[in-house]
Amino acid sequence: MLTTIYMINRKIQTLDEFTIQQMRDFPHATGELASLLRDIGLASKRVNVEVNKAGLVDILGDAGTTNVQGEDVKKLDVFANNQLMGVLRHGISCAGIGSEELDDFIAFDDPASNNSKYVCLFDPLDGSGNIDVNVSIGTIFSIFRRVTPKGTPVTKEDFLQPGIQQVAAGYVVYGSSTMLVYATRRGVNGFTLDPSIGEFSLSHPNIQCPEYGRIYSINYGNMLQYPKQVQDYVDACEGKDRLNGGPYTQRYIGSMVADLHRNLIKGGIFMYPTTKDKPKGKLRLLYECNPFAFIIEVAGGKATNGKERILDIQPTELHQRSALYAGSKGMMEELESYLNKV
Repeated sequence: MLTTIYMINRKIQTLDEFTIQQMRDFPHATGELASLLRDIGLASKRVNVEVNKAGLVDILGDAGTTNVQGEDVKKLDVFANNQLMGVLRHGISCAGIGSEELDDFIAFDDPASNNSKYVCLFDPLDGSGNIDVNVSIGTIFSIFRRVTPKGTPVTKEDFLQPGIQQVAAGYVVYGSSTMLVYATRRGVNGFTLDPSIGEFSLSHPNIQCPEYGRIYSINYGNMLQYPKQVQDYVDACEGKDRLNGGPYTQRYIGSMVADLHRNLIKGGIFMYPTTKDKPKGKLRLLYECNPFAFIIEVAGGKATNGKERILDIQPTELHQRSALYAGSKGMMEELESYLNKV
């Protein structure tokens, strides 16, 4: 008599299982980082629920206020910020947070938080200008080990660290599927939200950014305001100089998370240069540039502000701005050959 044995496929790991598995390789790990990543995953699942039903409830549109950068705040921006802040405050692994939506950092001044090792910075909802038209948006986060003594409230010094000091960084993209991608120095891994079980499951292990791609992402509408070297490089991307067998294809969503996620997976280059109106750049160093520079570099790519490596910049302000060029290593080296021209 033959007996059929059905095997359960346990090759797919949830985010919780994966972080626990990673801890086993470090016997002295306290589990705080794994706990913090799970807290961020929980907050992003709550945001995802609201993103998916935003058109059915009163959560679309402007909140009627502006943030510290003077930009209109969307209702979903406020919701996402409150979810991240609330989950991290009530956890035990975060000593304080900095947010693009807040004027200043917040120290979680209680005994458990003061003894936590990490601080978290985040852009709660990147690309929120696309909310009302149902285009992919995302959450970006960055984690640092605090530099002030444990047992005391964190200070601004804990947040104004160069990006190279990041312990982990990641993003969540709310698109046709919801994905959480995070990087530590060990690698970059992507997890897709399985709505049937409500868990992020490992779907993209050990992500490597291809050395070359065929995509360049830039806001073409500002072309005449960009430095001449950038204009020349874009001309080359269009095939005039046949870079790497060109021409390349322009893809620009206007949601940084979506653009960089695509280029990370498929290969490509993302450019947000300085302009005549914004000579320091527009993107936020701490909340946008540092996290993505860390992710891209761990995956094998490069990221600069056009003059120096993003991760080497010493920040002086919580809301400091920067230009950003990031993507496939070979394409970045092509770009740098133009940027270095006098």
